[in-house]
Amino acid sequence: MLQRDLVIVGGGSAGMAAAVAAYDQGVKSVLILERSPYLGGILNQCIHNGFGLHEFNEELTGPEFLERFVNQVKERGIEYKLGANVLSVSREKEVTFVTSEDGYQSVQAKAVIMAAGCYERNAGAIGIPGDRPAGVITAGQAQLYLNQHGYLVGKKVFILGSGDIGLIMARRMRLEGAEVLGVAELMPYSNGLNRNIQQCLLDYNIPLFLSHTVTKVIGKSKLEAIEISQVDDKFKPIQGTEKRFDVDTLMLSIGLIPNNDLLDAIGISKSRSRGSEVNQNMETEVPGIFSCGNVLHVHDLVDYVVDEAKVAGRAAADYIHGNLRNDAQQEIKVIAGDGIGYVVPAKIDLANASDNVSFKFRVRRPSKNVYIQYSQNGVVLKRFMKLAIIPSEMEIQKLPKNLLKIDQGPITVSLIAKEDAK
Repeated sequence: MLQRDLVIVGGGSAGMAAAVAAYDQGVKSVLILERSPYLGGILNQCIHNGFGLHEFNEELTGPEFLERFVNQVKERGIEYKLGANVLSVSREKEVTFVTSEDGYQSVQAKAVIMAAGCYERNAGAIGIPGDRPAGVITAGQAQLYLNQHGYLVGKKVFILGSGDIGLIMARRMRLEGAEVLGVAELMPYSNGLNRNIQQCLLDYNIPLFLSHTVTKVIGKSKLEAIEISQVDDKFKPIQGTEKRFDVDTLMLSIGLIPNNDLLDAIGISKSRSRGSEVNQNMETEVPGIFSCGNVLHVHDLVDYVVDEAKVAGRAAADYIHGNLRNDAQQEIKVIAGDGIGYVVPAKIDLANASDNVSFKFRVRRPSKNVYIQYSQNGVVLKRFMKLAIIPSEMEIQKLPKNLLKIDQGPITVSLIAKEDAK
């Protein structure tokens, strides 16, 4: 069996940033396991710019951004294996994986960081009525085919869901000469960043149909057309609102799910983000197993992924060096209250917290002139006024550690209307 101080599952931006952070904290025995043929993960296919504004104070494409971290990994001589499919992670921090070159292997680690990213919801997840012809594809898969392999997946395209990858692909397909007939969104608001709505749809006169969904897929072996319908406030199609579009491609941008199966398999508690519950150091309930990036919760900016991964890398180094010893008596639970979808972290280990504790969350609905309220046992600790807040943008707020009381119960994060604030 192999022996390493730190094993990192995933060699994307989170995995590489965590590895570099741990190495710089004195952990030299690091192994990154990446299942694809390249380091960088999803960034390899994200050839649009907009990355790195926080991390490097530059606007980079995805490949340019990942190259900075690949260089950092190589400069430090950090070990990595490509084409490595991880089969299991145990609570004892034994990681099993398989590669085409070396076959089945196990590595015993002192600490493990999960940085395996997320995956797309597909057509089977939403049950669109109709047959299953060729031409129905996720937006991320279409991005991979076009940007890395040079295949134009269609010439008459409709997109279901207004997630950021779908919006970016609407623009990309238009630039490649395809006709993009529209984007349908089930919710009465877009699930993409405002800048992508403007730059990818409005700037190209691509219509956005809010409160609409696809109600029929038409075609046997190949997609011929789709039908969309308006939905009511319970998301049920409204008869008489049907619109038909003759298309050869339906792209799905209907959400991302943390790829957390390995930790789910060993019973690590799960949060409402569908990733594992962690504390402010990105450590799960199993000492020495950490989680960060999109495997923990879906981020809107890769710069935030990197920041979070650095926290995990440094904390893993502290754990390996014996400087991170959690005290259950010093833990405070964190609860997502009214209007909040989820909150990371799920608990605060007060003994090991820095002077300012970061909270990351998404709201459930677009709102204006509201407060984000932090409270314990009915006592308001802090309020942040927000003129506008939307579900597609992850919020990051910090609270001074000295506001948090160990004997006052859970911290509840809530969305409060201005008129309801007392």
